[in-house]
Amino acid sequence: MNVSSGFHARQLAVVGLGLMGGSMALALRGYADHIVGVELNEPARRYALEQGIVDEATDDLRAGVKDADVVVLAAPVRVILSIVRGRIGTYLRSNTFLIDIGSTKEDICMAMGVLPIGIQAVGGHPMTGKEVSGIDASDALLYRKRPFVLCPTRRTTPAARLRALAFVEALGAEVIEMDAHRHDRTVAAISHLPYLLSAALVATVKSEGDKDDAVWQLAAGGFRDTSRLAASDLSMMGDILSTNTQAVAALLARFRAQLALLEAALIDEDGEEITDLLRPVRQARIDWSSKYERKR
Repeated sequence: MNVSSGFHARQLAVVGLGLMGGSMALALRGYADHIVGVELNEPARRYALEQGIVDEATDDLRAGVKDADVVVLAAPVRVILSIVRGRIGTYLRSNTFLIDIGSTKEDICMAMGVLPIGIQAVGGHPMTGKEVSGIDASDALLYRKRPFVLCPTRRTTPAARLRALAFVEALGAEVIEMDAHRHDRTVAAISHLPYLLSAALVATVKSEGDKDDAVWQLAAGGFRDTSRLAASDLSMMGDILSTNTQAVAALLARFRAQLALLEAALIDEDGEEITDLLRPVRQARIDWSSKYERKR
């Protein structure tokens, strides 16, 4: 989408200097006159300064955002909620553009909706990341050609929406606009549920591996691919799951029903029924890969 006004920040404040925040600061380096990083971890602040990721770094939220015209909240979900529900609304100037990049949106967007009038707040979620974390893994291309969801809040004016579109364009990402409730239901299916299934798989295999070490010795590509998410950061996933419980629980119930169908066919030794159950599933995976995955 072309945004004629373009994106520019006189002073950009990035709250949270981990992988996501550091990568965002790098990606927006050419679009901001001055970048301030807000981070409690002193080594992360020092690294960001030494590597030129930010121009200034502080552990003081108020000092970091008070002069900014663009503020990005790149912290874990519950930290973002604490910041938005706390005093950041009194720290920001009128007309400041505020966006978060938390993995769930409904709670955050509701909290943003009661910020002082004049703050241009939009919920955001870039669908990207790495298996490693930390500021030293920052990558200016992390957001390039990746989906970036924008969710409106009660503080999303038409001007705020345009700023958000220009912001995503500057990152080189691809905009997808949807309401927060739909977002959370969607990511529950394609992100949060897969994590829990991966964790359950590893727990099941571990119970076998505790009895026979050959399980681990023989584990290869199939196990590696389906178990990868189980190694995700527990603090991050705890934040995500605790703020999207209803959607995830509903999908777990549907998943149990799918497993029950397969289990019944296995117990009945009904090979034809198993094939009939798996055929449309295989085709759905093929269709998704050919239509969406290969474009990225």
